[in-house]
Amino acid sequence: MNLNEPRHTGLDTLLRLACTMGASDARAIASDQIGVQERLAEYCLNPGCENYGLSMSCPPHVSGPSGFRRIQQNLQEAIAVRIAVPSAVLFSDERWEIFRLLHEIVAAVEQAAVEMGYSKSQGFAGGSCKRVFCRDHADCRVLSQDDGCRHPQFARPSMSGFGIDVAGLMKRCGWPADIAAREAGAGAGAMSWVAGLIMLG
Repeated sequence: MNLNEPRHTGLDTLLRLACTMGASDARAIASDQIGVQERLAEYCLNPGCENYGLSMSCPPHVSGPSGFRRIQQNLQEAIAVRIAVPSAVLFSDERWEIFRLLHEIVAAVEQAAVEMGYSKSQGFAGGSCKRVFCRDHADCRVLSQDDGCRHPQFARPSMSGFGIDVAGLMKRCGWPADIAAREAGAGAGAMSWVAGLIMLG
């Protein structure tokens, strides 16, 4: 554990849980080491993300960078999780299973933290929950019917809409953050990643 990492009772248990469930790695980090930038959240609207407005977990229905900064002020510890995956998978239909696994890991670590007494813990994942869990449904039920989420036990907000600097987070955790390997033209052996974050408190 380096100086940037928090000291959280039960932290090792949470890290092991993430890896047991399928994360390639999980690291502890102090929440003030997580970068947040307005411009990263603005990318959701311009040039535009195909998931914009499709669920309650994506802009414009989330509190954005200002909301995440408030969370940082109240929750000083965090766990980042990462799943390494062949780049080609992220450009195939298999990507939905990877993102589903990511959401499930984040949700499980969040819930385990809550059960330990850290009741304010909050999880964030990559990818739109609408695409991951409800792509066979026309609408997000929360938005279209003012009803409950179909998958509240797993679906978590997307980090992108909060302006979280995910590449910077990877570097802070000591993981490769090269996004070149994530491009569609990457070689057959190229590896990439998806990542999630659990704020603890």
